[in-house]
Amino acid sequence: MDHIPTKAALLAWIDENPTLTAKRDIAKAFGIKGSSARIALKAMLRDLASEGAVVKKRRTFSDAAKLPPVSVLQIIGPDAQGDLFASPAEWAGKGPAPRILVLTGAGDPALGAGDHILARLTESGEADHSHTARLIRQLANTAQRCVGIFRATSEGGRIMPIDKRNDTEWHVPNGATHDAKEGELVEAVQESGKRLGLPIARIVARLGDPSGAKAVSLIAIHQHGIPDRFPTEVIAAATAALPAPLGRREDLRDLPLVTIDPSDARDHDDAVFAVVDEDPKNPGGFVLYVAIADVAHYVRPNSPLDREARSRGNSSYFPDRVVPMLPDALSGDLCSLHEGVDRACLVARMVIDASGAKISHRFLRALMRSPASLHYEEVQEAFDGAPNSKCVPFLETVIKPLYAAYACLGQERSRRQPLDLELPERKIVLSDDGKVVSVDFKDRLDAHKLIEEFMILANVAAAEALISAKQPLLFRVHEEPSPQKLESLREVAEASGFIMAKGQVLRTSHLNRLLHQARDTDFAELMNVSTLRSMTQAYYHPENFGHFGLSLRCYAHFTSPIRRYSDLIVHRALISAHGWGDDGLSAFDLEHLAETAKQISDTERRSMLAERDTSDRYLASYLADRVGAEFSGRVSGVQRFGLFVKLDETGADGLVPIRSLGQEFFHFDPDHPCLVGSNSGLTIGLGQRVTVRLAEAVALTGGVMFELIEMDGKNMPKGRGGAAGKKTRFAPRKPREGLAKADKIKRKLKRVRP
Repeated sequence: MDHIPTKAALLAWIDENPTLTAKRDIAKAFGIKGSSARIALKAMLRDLASEGAVVKKRRTFSDAAKLPPVSVLQIIGPDAQGDLFASPAEWAGKGPAPRILVLTGAGDPALGAGDHILARLTESGEADHSHTARLIRQLANTAQRCVGIFRATSEGGRIMPIDKRNDTEWHVPNGATHDAKEGELVEAVQESGKRLGLPIARIVARLGDPSGAKAVSLIAIHQHGIPDRFPTEVIAAATAALPAPLGRREDLRDLPLVTIDPSDARDHDDAVFAVVDEDPKNPGGFVLYVAIADVAHYVRPNSPLDREARSRGNSSYFPDRVVPMLPDALSGDLCSLHEGVDRACLVARMVIDASGAKISHRFLRALMRSPASLHYEEVQEAFDGAPNSKCVPFLETVIKPLYAAYACLGQERSRRQPLDLELPERKIVLSDDGKVVSVDFKDRLDAHKLIEEFMILANVAAAEALISAKQPLLFRVHEEPSPQKLESLREVAEASGFIMAKGQVLRTSHLNRLLHQARDTDFAELMNVSTLRSMTQAYYHPENFGHFGLSLRCYAHFTSPIRRYSDLIVHRALISAHGWGDDGLSAFDLEHLAETAKQISDTERRSMLAERDTSDRYLASYLADRVGAEFSGRVSGVQRFGLFVKLDETGADGLVPIRSLGQEFFHFDPDHPCLVGSNSGLTIGLGQRVTVRLAEAVALTGGVMFELIEMDGKNMPKGRGGAAGKKTRFAPRKPREGLAKADKIKRKLKRVRP
């Protein structure tokens, strides 16, 4: 052929030959030779690209309205029926991007919204999806995501991010709006390129009214990429599960193992019992039983349930909802130790002496039947002399022995000296329509501490048992603070009037001594928060590096397999070590132990950030109607751009911008840390008591801003820098002038002793 084809013929050939779309292939197919003919072909392809009929990618051309047989897709997520759908990662065709049904196989990884995959496509012609896709491989996710408010424009729209850490708007072109409505909350993914300096985005999910009931946690779930819907096959597997039979299990159904949980708990993964040890060689000792739901019986290695649980890593908890690691058919039913029903469990049987030291331990795979599901408050009231009708039958035989064993464990705790932080837990109470009714601080009862001590002992026993059996496992690791963080803590302590010695091997007892100095003073909360901030982040690892905070040589999570994948791995390790069945550690578990440790450490941090962001937004919502009101609090953080204040009433944190502090320059001294006024010498440091006025509270972002009114009971001086305190017009200084003055006075810190 010696003539240039028509545009229609060229488009038809590209459509029929999606794998031969380089300009050289096209020229060869149509017999185009010579420089003039090739220039004409190039011009025609350029015209087709400008018209949107084809899309150019490097040196190839493809039909803009057609998908190649092998494409990169982005998972949208499952629909109401649980079918998994995706859309092209890049789409240049007119109209909305095609909807693609992803057909998953038995060995495929669990996929969630936002994941990218390379897939083989087949046209389907169905009404609700144009193609089906088979996974080739999962790709690393590199595209940024954004949750924000959609604002429609003639050219598509813009997204106003709700993340208080990033206020950059995103441009959404026509055809990428996903039919979003004005003012709707949406989730978008960044596309390549920029328009007028703004990132280009494509909306992948519409989340509804941002002011709607319980939208706050939904924002955090999507913003942090937490999967909140289970694939169809996972739901089906959970629904098809049957109660475990007795079989070769130990029959502990006559043992009064009771669960003690929050009053609103939906799942019960641990039960406890204590009895006086009848061995004459152990006077005053106890036998403790900690029974944990046998999740490994239901979640078999490499099953759909297992892949999904590993992908999620853990459950995420919000004031209005829980995003579980396992479907409710398991987490709320078969794996939950409800009263009056037979439940499969793994049991740690531990013997302690009168001083609380563990003498021995052994593990059982058993069947139990809890006689009662109790909550913390009623157990505490029963022990304090006011039992309700539910606790009366268990007061003498169960509750009092538990407290007696706890008293023994308290002696061991005093010797061990774990980090003794006192940080009240905040509880956000919501109305039925999702509004914040109150912000309370939870009481920490002996009933809470009792269960905590029993769980710690069981976790230690699990780690020791697996180390003894030379069985691979995942340890819970908490390393000691870095020298830099310790030095920062020492600076805060000294600025508050306390002593923290140098030049010694750090032990938790040293930090407890510091916390004890601050107890019952105005600096108690500051020192607890500062000590917590000096700690390293705990994580999971196949190697044992100890647990500094608990002052333990070895520690593994065993007690919550319903909500933590790490515990499921430990359960499988115990099953393998004891030869209890074929549902122990698999070859995949062993080969990918380090990878699993990193995965679940990352998902744990993801959940923590999402839960913290949700609390910030709820607190901002609670304060939004009180703009202009004054509150008391303490300086909880100092940065170059301003200072953070934590309110006494709610525990909410907010920013006082440095620009609002006055007309003088404030030098940031990171060593102490504090802000020092270059003219007045005014020093603002951690722990100082302040009164602030609420200037702004934005529920959507969780951002709270204050104005500083009083410091240490004295009004903030006005017009600093002028003669006799009079206001003067701000006059910029020479670049080094303010820093030189600040350097002279930055060591003159005002220390307030308790």
